[in-house]
Amino acid sequence: MAGYLLSYVMIFLAKIIEVSLMTVRTVFITRGEKVYGAIIGVVEVSIWLLVVSSVLDGINDDPLRMVVYALGFGTGILLGSTIEEKLAIGLVTLNIIVSEENAPLMAQLLREHELGATIITAEGYKEPKKIIMTHVKRKRKNEIMKLIGGSDINCVISISDTKTVYGGYGLKK
Repeated sequence: MAGYLLSYVMIFLAKIIEVSLMTVRTVFITRGEKVYGAIIGVVEVSIWLLVVSSVLDGINDDPLRMVVYALGFGTGILLGSTIEEKLAIGLVTLNIIVSEENAPLMAQLLREHELGATIITAEGYKEPKKIIMTHVKRKRKNEIMKLIGGSDINCVISISDTKTVYGGYGLKK
């Protein structure tokens, strides 16, 4: 019985590690970090081969291995997503929609914190607006959101992932 339990734990843990690596690899590749993605991929597929061969060997005699494998897969997705959030790789673009009168204040606030701020003229439902576009490293996203939230400037913010930015203020690629 102890042998079965140990094999279940090993399958579960190995699958968590493998799927977490898969999640992080996918993020690296989509962010343009192909070399890191390839290195992680080699480790990931090596673990996968070991786990799958362990699960398939004697599966008819011990179908519980499939359940442990599936639980490890789901747990690995949760862990990999958490790791990806902590790594905060890449860039995001913030589009900050403000009134015309508040746009210079918002742009100044962003620029005081070493951010580029491009002001674009826009048309709102009831009045003219300005969109202030800034690209930030994902690691700074929460900091910038707190900064904007603490400014008492009424605004709407949309955030989108950005693969690459060439040139501009405050970012180097």
